[in-house]
Amino acid sequence: MALQDSRGFDLEARLQEREQAGLRRDLTPVESVASRARVAADPKGEPADFATAQEQVLFSSNDYLGLAGDPAVVDAAARGARDVGAGAGASRLVVGDTPAHRSLECTLAAEKNTERALVFSSGYAANVGTITALSPDVIFSDAYNHASIIDGARLSGAAIEVYDHCNADALAERMADRAGAGTADESWLVVTDSVFSMDGDIAPLEELCDVAEEYGAWVMVDEAHATGVYDGGVVGERDLADRVQIQLGTLSKALGSQGGFVAGSQSCIEYLLNAARSFVFSTGLAPPAATAAERALALAPDRREALWRAVERLRTGLESHGYEVAGETHILPVLVGDREEAVALAERLAAHGIAAPAIRPPTVPDGTSRIRLAPRATHTDDELEQCLAAFGAAPMAGGRP
Repeated sequence: MALQDSRGFDLEARLQEREQAGLRRDLTPVESVASRARVAADPKGEPADFATAQEQVLFSSNDYLGLAGDPAVVDAAARGARDVGAGAGASRLVVGDTPAHRSLECTLAAEKNTERALVFSSGYAANVGTITALSPDVIFSDAYNHASIIDGARLSGAAIEVYDHCNADALAERMADRAGAGTADESWLVVTDSVFSMDGDIAPLEELCDVAEEYGAWVMVDEAHATGVYDGGVVGERDLADRVQIQLGTLSKALGSQGGFVAGSQSCIEYLLNAARSFVFSTGLAPPAATAAERALALAPDRREALWRAVERLRTGLESHGYEVAGETHILPVLVGDREEAVALAERLAAHGIAAPAIRPPTVPDGTSRIRLAPRATHTDDELEQCLAAFGAAPMAGGRP
């Protein structure tokens, strides 16, 4: 029974407002984490019914290397549960610091070429906890940074300077303006994603480091969408580990597990495990997630070639159909523009057995709605061709393409 109170919240009205603005979302249950799975309608809190659900090829997952369902990774998770436990049982600072955590952190530190690493319960918790613990005076943030970076910056209480997306010159201008205001004693932190999840582009990390070093600022890079896909992430592939003070990543995308991590110097990690509230006051990462992620890290290099072949096949095929595909990474944003047109295209793709939901504002700016394609290393040639055939058979309205 609904509770009525003059000081209550009219949530139904808020939902209607979202509906009318085209911003309401629904859950989309999938039967398994795989390249192909049955997709059911949202049962609104009840168990999903997959008996009559349509099987679709999933092209919207962050499981880029197809490791979430890999037998070796699943077996590693089972071993972690059997040997250590299904859960950590406590905060890491109490009695939740297990061999699974320590082993994974050593592997991550080696992967990121840092002195030490620290795992969190999620990438979101890693970003919010790290930024608020550092508590810089000023944060210089890319305009397209992930919501977890934005929220961490807001919660930190720092002055926030947003610079134009992937623009080191704009960062330099912001820093020059700030320096001219007589703020020599301030601590400055530059924060950016490496691979941007909605645009599929890469931050100009070398140039950003140049600017940061000129002004004595620290650099923090979120490698959520690069971890596992690039050797050591973009930071590692470009040999920038000694110029980036803080590297973040996630275990829940290309590594097919769950959780997040921070990698940096010994003093940085020791400070964070004392001061990052999302670490201190959370139960430790589940041991099965830790053992699964560590096994996935070992398997990742052998999956990359297949991923890049799939990416190239899709990009070439989509462009041959007349679609505009942005980005330069394994994320393929198919630009549509209009919000309703993007939703309609996604529905037509679904009718052809392809799950690739529309990405709309506020996730992306107005007028830039898109279909975000994310091929996996495990997509077969037939599945890639099915995707391309669906786009060819489901053109956008208005004569494009």
